[in-house]
Amino acid sequence: MSKKNEGGLVLEIQRMSTEDGPGIRTTVFFKGCPLTCAWCHNPESILARPQVQWVGSRCIRCLGCVSVCPEKALTAGDAGIEVDRDACKGCGTCADECPTTAMELMGTRYTVEDLVREVEKDRAYFESSGGGITASGGEPTMQADFVAAFLKACRDRGLSTALDSSGLCTKAALNRLLPYADLVLFDIKETDPDRHRRFTGVPNEGILANCRYVHDLIMAHGTPARMWVRTPLIPGFTAFPETIARIGGWIAENLGPGVARWDLCAFNNLCRDKYTRLGLSWILADEPLLSGRELEELAEAARASGVDPEIVHASGATRMEDVENGEERPERPRLTLIKGGCC
Repeated sequence: MSKKNEGGLVLEIQRMSTEDGPGIRTTVFFKGCPLTCAWCHNPESILARPQVQWVGSRCIRCLGCVSVCPEKALTAGDAGIEVDRDACKGCGTCADECPTTAMELMGTRYTVEDLVREVEKDRAYFESSGGGITASGGEPTMQADFVAAFLKACRDRGLSTALDSSGLCTKAALNRLLPYADLVLFDIKETDPDRHRRFTGVPNEGILANCRYVHDLIMAHGTPARMWVRTPLIPGFTAFPETIARIGGWIAENLGPGVARWDLCAFNNLCRDKYTRLGLSWILADEPLLSGRELEELAEAARASGVDPEIVHASGATRMEDVENGEERPERPRLTLIKGGCC
């Protein structure tokens, strides 16, 4: 492992992923994101620096973390260990001291060689399934130089690569990364500029321009080889047939045959505890999953929007429906957390 102030800042390495490109993949989630989506499934990925979280179910209240914190940012209260987020520097001293991993550091520095060595352990899965490495986030373009070096090193070792991006970045960042990506997973969350700004905190003009830019590179040079578009289906935000039809119309008009796949990613509420651990509230904490009928309705809107219907793929956990009386009852969500820029 590299020293704390060197290399790229990685939030998590997720193995055996089937959500971030073809085949079985190892997804590297890089820390830092310029968007603040209301539905963010990975709130711990937004800040571009290490953070600590307290996992109450693991805590034995030894209070070792409180005593060693150099910033005096931790206190023991009735509800458990409280973190003063303004004072905490994310140094990880408390996590190093904790005997049960109740204090957890989110954000680890890797050198390129360290990171490649780690993901290459899964080569057998890639070769048997047609999978590979996906650089995701957060937003990997925020660490463009490091991620480009990482993807190039993976390519040099014969590993297939994918870049998962929200598209909010400079063209210079894209130009650093795209030569080393076999596949681009590009998020289109909304095409309406006012709604996009309200829901994500940022405008979308540059995002859509970058999406067209990637498409043009693919059509002109064949590099990257493929583009997949991903759209999150969020109740009250994007999960409306008219919204999906509008996005599909934009894809058909601006990207056409340059898109190999359009993924509709159903809302997943398994991230509620993440917000609690970070001391944050979440507007969608009590929102139920989409029903199977709702998901299919949205998929039909996508297929009828002007794109090739064959490229539309809808996936994600849904509520179970009681067919006999027309009522719906909650279904236990699948245990796999859907990650990446899409959600």
